[in-house]
Amino acid sequence: MSWARIMVPLAGTAHDQTVVQLAAKLAGAFQAELACVHAPADMADLMPWMGEGFMGGVQVTALESLKEAAQEGAKACAKVAADVSYPHTKVISLESPVWAGLAMEGRLSDVIVFDDAAARGRGPLAEAFQQLVADEQRPTLVARTGFKPDGVAVVAWDGGKEASRAMRTALPLLQKASSVVVVGAPSASSRAFELDRLVAFLGARGVKATAKVLEGSGDAGGLLLNAARDAGANLLVAGAFGHPRLQEFIFGGTTRTLLNSDGPSLFLSH
Repeated sequence: MSWARIMVPLAGTAHDQTVVQLAAKLAGAFQAELACVHAPADMADLMPWMGEGFMGGVQVTALESLKEAAQEGAKACAKVAADVSYPHTKVISLESPVWAGLAMEGRLSDVIVFDDAAARGRGPLAEAFQQLVADEQRPTLVARTGFKPDGVAVVAWDGGKEASRAMRTALPLLQKASSVVVVGAPSASSRAFELDRLVAFLGARGVKATAKVLEGSGDAGGLLLNAARDAGANLLVAGAFGHPRLQEFIFGGTTRTLLNSDGPSLFLSH
């Protein structure tokens, strides 16, 4: 099992450079294609505001501005992709309907890479991040400074289907990690689970891991982040949005704690 296509959505801004560099690190570890996908603002989003059959001067100007911005953004994405100098890079600039195109590119990719700003709900790709992780349920890496494919990885485990999906999807990356620590907080979960069983599962698949039980019954997100820091991890693998998404975004939850933290890079799967 390996990864053949890594996708990184881009907004066509100066902030794209860092996330492309980190995505290239991930792609390089698997000799995978790096798909740099430019997702500009969609002109179709203006149509309800314009009104059916009506094209005044303000509306025409707005459309022209969006077209020009999309063209400049596409050029910026092409430059960023060229500057990273990764040989298996492909640049794709989406047209309206942008979301449909972005979803399809995601479905044809093994992993999607976002930067920290989008994960925190900031910037032009914040909505795309939420949709691809929660609605499209695509495996996603939130790439932060210090990420490297062969670093220390921590796997959050509570025996649930979200954690299982994240762990199984991340297997190719876990197989490249220098060390893997399986962590879980039984007192903070309503489920009964055994960390040693996951250690055995990973061992049968070429991943040598150790287990660490986290003490405490408080915020699971805080416990996981502390465990990742103690392990010197630069990657935390976790299930995303275990509760209904609306509830998570209004009331917080473990996923929101991880996304808003200054911790390691996150590998998430819903």
